[in-house]
Amino acid sequence: MTNPPNPQSGSPDKEPASEAQAAQNALGNTERAEVATEPDRSVAKPDPDPEPESRPSLGRLFLDNLWAANTFTVTLLSLVLAIVVGAVLMIISDPAVLSTYSYITSRPSDAINSSWTLVSEAYANLFKGSIFDPEAFSGWLDGANGWQAVLAPISETLTYAAPLVFTGLSVALAFRGGLFNIGAQGQATIGVIMAALAGFLLPLPPGLHLLVAVLAGALGGAIWGFIPGILKARAGAHEVINTIMLNYVATYFLTWLIVQNGVQDPTRTDAISKAVDTSAQLPRLLGDNLRVHAGILLAVLATWAVAWLLNRSTLGFELRAVGANPDAARTAGISVTRTYILIMVFAGILAGLGGSNMVLGSTASALTPLVVAQIGFDGILVALLGRVKPWGVLLAALLFGALQAGGNRMQSYSGISLELVTVLQALIVIFIAAPALVKAIFQLRAARAARLQTSLAKGW
Repeated sequence: MTNPPNPQSGSPDKEPASEAQAAQNALGNTERAEVATEPDRSVAKPDPDPEPESRPSLGRLFLDNLWAANTFTVTLLSLVLAIVVGAVLMIISDPAVLSTYSYITSRPSDAINSSWTLVSEAYANLFKGSIFDPEAFSGWLDGANGWQAVLAPISETLTYAAPLVFTGLSVALAFRGGLFNIGAQGQATIGVIMAALAGFLLPLPPGLHLLVAVLAGALGGAIWGFIPGILKARAGAHEVINTIMLNYVATYFLTWLIVQNGVQDPTRTDAISKAVDTSAQLPRLLGDNLRVHAGILLAVLATWAVAWLLNRSTLGFELRAVGANPDAARTAGISVTRTYILIMVFAGILAGLGGSNMVLGSTASALTPLVVAQIGFDGILVALLGRVKPWGVLLAALLFGALQAGGNRMQSYSGISLELVTVLQALIVIFIAAPALVKAIFQLRAARAARLQTSLAKGW
């Protein structure tokens, strides 16, 4: 009995046809899969000639970066704000000009004209007394005055700026090392004492006498900086408290020393010392009629030395490392104790040189209770304005020197109080210390570079 054929297996006649059909079906499935997975070239067809991306022009980039919250723009706009606020204070403090505002609704031109006259004349005299006087220049061309009158404003600016460079560098160097040196005033006071004593007590030849007097001033500042440095390093005493107290000690020591026998001028009954010998005085650069002296050259040299110390030397790296993070620096093998002491010693040397400029230069030739003036405290403002960078400190000192020199003429010719110059200095520092305020007032964009930092210890 024959079994029925299995429909699944098929007959031998139809088997080759079934295999061919299966192969054709498999090929069709593969082609359909390739078609499904192949990207649509009609959509992603590349452009044979792509257009280059448009880049902003150089001028546009300059304007974008200029009107941003970078260091230069914030500093410049801080000066503008200080000038504007100073103008408002001039108007408020002048009774004659202020009275014109009582009837401003009826005659506004009186208030505007009087305000403009007062402010423009004041700032014009500030410029003439510190940088350039056109009348003196025209007089020199006509033969009415000599060239000394033309260079007199610059001479006064450099004279006032020289000691501020040293005290500003003193404060800035301590800032970069993580210390707040409030004692530049006391260090400058001891420096001026030592320089003056060497200047009128030691009988030495001219060149050697000047060198010894300058080094004596530096030594006095170093001693007065070493004391808070060793106390900070060994006992952990805060340098702000120590330096403030040492400022008082130095001031009262100067007041006591001036009236002692052998120091006080025997021909005077008031508190003034003997005059420094001419052999110990810094030479004047532009003749005897102009006060600028070689101290400004020493200030530029000191600026270069501090910049090299911070950026090129191993000690400068250790100093910045300690200022950034003392614990990490200690872990890396840096002696934090030694670094703190060296920071304050170097800061004291710089402040002592600034003090010696006050008695060896052309500002004074003898010790008085006010011989140092406020150069130590002004050095703090100079350091802040200069972003605690050496060359920035030099430029800030020149600005403060110009304000001081021009303020004298502004007071004499315009009747504006000299204290207004101090207010301008304070306003400049206030605005610079608050970059967010300046950015908000002028709607500055965020800087493309690193944001403005306000940490004093780590440096700006």
